[in-house]
Amino acid sequence: MIIIGERINASRAPIKQALEKKDPNPILREAELQAKAGCQFLDVNCGLSGDREEQDMEWLVTTIQNSVDINLCIDSPDHRVIERGVSLCKKKALINSITAEEARFKPLIPVVKKYNCGLIALTIDEKGMPDTADERFAIAERLYNILKGDGIPDEDIFFDPLVRPVSSEPRQAEELLQSIPKIKSLGNVKVISGISNVSYGLPKRGAINSVFLSIALFAGMDGAILDPLDKGITASYKAAEAILGRDKFCMNFIQAHRKGSI
Repeated sequence: MIIIGERINASRAPIKQALEKKDPNPILREAELQAKAGCQFLDVNCGLSGDREEQDMEWLVTTIQNSVDINLCIDSPDHRVIERGVSLCKKKALINSITAEEARFKPLIPVVKKYNCGLIALTIDEKGMPDTADERFAIAERLYNILKGDGIPDEDIFFDPLVRPVSSEPRQAEELLQSIPKIKSLGNVKVISGISNVSYGLPKRGAINSVFLSIALFAGMDGAILDPLDKGITASYKAAEAILGRDKFCMNFIQAHRKGSI
């Protein structure tokens, strides 16, 4: 399973303060803990920086890479910030994200090709977020054809079908789950999801997140954007991988237990 650690985000007060003070210690602590927890990527988001976002992204990427050997996921709605970030990455980067809106994908496809990045493609178009599995697939198919037409290989495409809170839209998790095999039928693409939104507005959010992730893995999801320091959700996906036969002799589960990460 591909784990993208979500904790280096300026929406979190400690990260925002570290960015403002240019204090590397909280950033490196988060990076090291998430890398130790088994992340393949760290999501890096400084989206509350306003006019300083490009400079803050440069500082974040440089600070992390000087001390931690891990792939980065450069997260911003601004293509200029994304390009600044990926241009500094020493390892293959992941871009978060594009949509099927021309204004979002057109400036980023050249960046993907220039720097040999992977990219997260959200199933959003000019009409907004889709409601059904079929609508999610239709957007993914359109984006897939655009990306393939520009020479982006399947293995660099990560679709995110966008889960919505079950507290206000009870059928949306099921629609996302049904969209996963449809999207994977396009080719050798991956499907990932941010997990925490599914439980928004509910108590015991960790329980909802953990169960959703386990079911999504069974449906074919390849990875998730999550907090890898949450022992409950880590235990859930480690257990799910063992039950689904993706963890030979359950060794990953056993090792995680021995290390105290679950």
